[in-house]
This record gives sequence, C-alpha cells and structure tokens, in this order.
Amino acid sequence: MTETVGIAGDRIRSFVERIEHIEEEIKALNEGKKEIFAEAKGDGFDVKVLKEIIRLRKQDKDERDEHESLLDLYLRAMETPDAERAKAA
Repeated sequence: MTETVGIAGDRIRSFVERIEHIEEEIKALNEGKKEIFAEAKGDGFDVKVLKEIIRLRKQDKDERDEHESLLDLYLRAMETPDAERAKAA
C-alpha cells in the first residue's frame, strides 16, 4: 500500500471539488447561452452576426478600428486588378 505521508488529501479534495463545481456552473452557463442563441434565431436574427458582434465588443476600440481598416484595405487590394496597381505605382 502506498503511503500518503505529507500529502494533504483534504486540501486536494477541496481543490478538485471546487473545480468540479465551477465546471458544472460553466456547463449550465453554456446551456443558457445556447438557449439565448436559439431564441434569437427563432426571432429571425442571424446567430453568426450576433457572435461576430460579441467578438468585436470584446476588443478595445483602437484594436477594432485597426482590424476594420486592414480588412477594408485588403478587400480593396483584392478587387484591384494587378495591371491597375502596376500603373498606380
């Protein structure tokens, strides 16, 4: 039999149980989130767009502005034929 001298089993159990409790809370919250998205979809909203809005709101304004500027720049570059870019240069 392995000895457990010096190992605080009660402390380990406490950590494990706290983590398990938080995992259950996360699972419940994720289920709630799914229900909200389903409700929004049922009301005719595009869930992909809602998720994009949530992602953008997590960014700070400067980061979001820089991303939007680069996105616009790249899209315009793709739309411009290579011959036109060569003339402009």
